[in-house]
Amino acid sequence: MKNIRVMLVDDVPPVCQGLATMLRLATKNNNRKIEVVGEAQNGDEAIKQAQLLRPDVILIDLEMPILDGYKTTQFIKSQEPSVFIIILTIHGDSLARQRASQAGADFFIEKSAPLEELLQTILSFGTMREAV
Repeated sequence: MKNIRVMLVDDVPPVCQGLATMLRLATKNNNRKIEVVGEAQNGDEAIKQAQLLRPDVILIDLEMPILDGYKTTQFIKSQEPSVFIIILTIHGDSLARQRASQAGADFFIEKSAPLEELLQTILSFGTMREAV
């Protein structure tokens, strides 16, 4: 089984670092590993990194400098529709969910959700990819 290549996009570096560590540890003993291949701190960096690294999954925060998560998602999806984009944010209201969906996000998770929910969402992408 191929590793699932994930890129993290959040303007708070400790959030990215913590997520990267948790994702690596959570799949350490599994057959399927989550490999964090890159991090970006704003939408502009995310677009450049996505083009360079070609991740399978991108976790994107909504509130970021330079280019927010909505516009970043929309641009990345227009360039690479097969990338699986998960919005990971503190904003769980219906308007944020609707805007994220319209931008092309595949999934929406609040940062307060259990890590297991995020893991299952990422791993489900891997299962879908292998089925194709």
